[in-house]
Amino acid sequence: MQLEQKVAVITGAASGFGEGIARRYAAEGARVVVVDLNDQLGSKVAGEIGGAYIHADVANRDDVRRMIQTAVDEHERLDVMVNNAGVTHVNRPMLEVKEEEFDRIFNVNVKSIYLAALEAVPVMRAQGGGCIINTASTAGLRPRPGLAWYNASKGAVITMTKSMAVELGPDNIRVNALCPVAGDTPLLPSFLGANTREAFQATVPLGRLSTAEDVAKAALWLASAEADFITGVALEIDGGRCV
Repeated sequence: MQLEQKVAVITGAASGFGEGIARRYAAEGARVVVVDLNDQLGSKVAGEIGGAYIHADVANRDDVRRMIQTAVDEHERLDVMVNNAGVTHVNRPMLEVKEEEFDRIFNVNVKSIYLAALEAVPVMRAQGGGCIINTASTAGLRPRPGLAWYNASKGAVITMTKSMAVELGPDNIRVNALCPVAGDTPLLPSFLGANTREAFQATVPLGRLSTAEDVAKAALWLASAEADFITGVALEIDGGRCV
C-alpha cells in the first residue's frame, strides 16, 4: 500500500483521468475525497472506493474552501491535492472561440489551482508538508493549431507548477504536473474536432492514446514516497508524442 492512510482530494474525479486517479489511490490505501459537479457519477465513484463525495465548482472560492475543510474535518489532514478538473473549447480556429469560453477555460484550468493553493497550502504547512499534483497536458508543451486557448491554459499550469515547487520547497511541499496526451475522456471529441482518432493516434510513437490507468500510475508515483525528491516536474505521459 503506497498511500496507506494518506488523505487525498481529487477534483474532476467523477470520470476520466480523475476517476482513474481516485480509484488507484483508494486501492493503494488512501482516503479519497472525490470532487466534481456531476453528482450522480461523483457519488458513484466515491461509493465504490469508500471515499467521500463533494459537489464543488473549482473556480469558486467558497466551494474550494469547503472541499478542503471537508477533508480536514473528516481526516484531520491533507496529504495530496490533485488539481485535475479541466475544460476545453472545441478544436477550431482561435478567433472563433467566444470570450465566455476563454474565461471558463482559464477559470477552471488555471484559477482553480490558485484557489486550491490558498486553502490547501496552509494546511500542508501546518502539518509539515504535502504533495500537490496539477493535471496539465502535452498541449502545454507541444501546442498544435485549433486548441490555442486550451494550450495556453495548460502552459500556464506548467509554469505555475514550477513556480509553486520553488516557493513551497522549503515547506516540504512538493508540486508536480502530469502532462498526458489525449485519452478516452469526455473531452476527447472536443480535442479532435474534425480530426479522426486514427489520424491523431498516428502522431503518437507508441501508437495509441493515453488511458486513465496510464495517468493514475504516474499520479500514484508522484504522490508516493518513491518520488520524495521529485518536485517541479512536468511529467510527459504521452507515448512519445512530445519527442
